[in-house]
Amino acid sequence: MKLTGFLLVTVAACAAVFSGCAKKKVAEKPPAPPPAAMSAPATPAPAPAPASAPAATRSGEVAPSPRIPNAATRARIDELLAKIEDAYFDYDKHTLRPDAISALQADSKELRDIIVQYPDYKLSIEGHADERGSEEYNMALGEARAESARTYLASVGIPQDQLSLVSYGKDKPFCLDHNESCWQKNRCIHIVASAK
Repeated sequence: MKLTGFLLVTVAACAAVFSGCAKKKVAEKPPAPPPAAMSAPATPAPAPAPASAPAATRSGEVAPSPRIPNAATRARIDELLAKIEDAYFDYDKHTLRPDAISALQADSKELRDIIVQYPDYKLSIEGHADERGSEEYNMALGEARAESARTYLASVGIPQDQLSLVSYGKDKPFCLDHNESCWQKNRCIHIVASAK
């Protein structure tokens, strides 16, 4: 009986060894490659999603407003500047006369409504004097006249930093005759768009 028990134990041990080996042989096969759908998550899929999210945010943002007017708006500004008459001054004076205020007032409010939208767009106020007096005196007088006009235009809402001053004194006369009628035409301010 001992021999039978021994044989049974030996057979059971061999069966366990052989059954373990059989399982091992099955497990030694390389695993099947995962389907394509399973390998897709292994690649960084989240990267494209954040890239498209900021683009959507950018498209929802309001574009910054331009700081210089387009061609059509510049043409309208030029029309308004042409309509604003030169403001004239009395001899040896730089204060605005009532007719000068009327000349500036005519279209300055519409001009203001346009100009304030374009902070980099500048206007230049040119001050002029007649031929009498020294060069230095007339340069100072032309500047004081331009400053009077700038103060008025600022009072109607045109930002002062968009209004530059230039004094030509008696150097760029509008009229070349030597009489009061001509001199009156030269005692003025003239508003132009600043050179770009």
